[in-house]
Amino acid sequence: MTDDHAKRGIDFDKPNAARVYDYLIGGKLNYAIDRVFAEQILEVRPEARELALLNRRWLRRAVRFGAEQGIRQFLDIGSGMPTVGHVHEVVQAIDPAARVVYVDNEPVAVAHSEIVLKNNDNAAMVQADAEYPADVLEHPTTERLLDFDEPVMLIMAAFVHFIPDSRDPAGLIATYRDALAPGSYLALSSGTFEGQGEEVRRAAELYRKSGTDVVARSRAELRALLDGFELVPPGIVFTPEWRPDDPAEVGEHPERASQLALVARKN
Repeated sequence: MTDDHAKRGIDFDKPNAARVYDYLIGGKLNYAIDRVFAEQILEVRPEARELALLNRRWLRRAVRFGAEQGIRQFLDIGSGMPTVGHVHEVVQAIDPAARVVYVDNEPVAVAHSEIVLKNNDNAAMVQADAEYPADVLEHPTTERLLDFDEPVMLIMAAFVHFIPDSRDPAGLIATYRDALAPGSYLALSSGTFEGQGEEVRRAAELYRKSGTDVVARSRAELRALLDGFELVPPGIVFTPEWRPDDPAEVGEHPERASQLALVARKN
């Protein structure tokens, strides 16, 4: 197993954000170093598990919305670990012919996604660094499954808060936007400090010390990333506030979700 891990480029020297997230939502695709770090996060933010699940529930609602608008192609950037209710399960329940391309550079996420999707002709995993859009958009798997002359939903769930301003997240999103046909959608969520207590900054500092910077952004900062897109109501809101299936799910303090979410349309 050690040799196989080395071949796949798995780094045991520091926790990986995708594997930590997997642990927080109850997955088993993680390692001791990820679990130790996740427990440190839970000491600072005991509700971290529920917050991760809120983001996952928002993602399911967002892609269902896309499918209901007639979107049949989905490109999930930084998709992370395969879990129950992942994008392909949601959209293919609406239309089995809907096509999904997942993209991640985390070897464990890639390996297990390949297993999960082995018998699914309309969904596949691409191993690539999404900060190099050409590696994603020109990948043979992407070109086989997605027709960029037709609308696509581009998904960036809990992705851009790992990209500092120095690496130009607005330019990155614009490059993907330019590849999309009119009528396409962007579904995006990001950590924020808006309405948050000191514990959120402490959690972000833990990530920084582990070697993973987290850039929490305000509504205004997220809106600045959306050039060429028009926000879909209700706009940029906390994850439980985005088109909840039941208003009771929002609760009295939706800001405790600590993540803002949006869906926007390319006209």
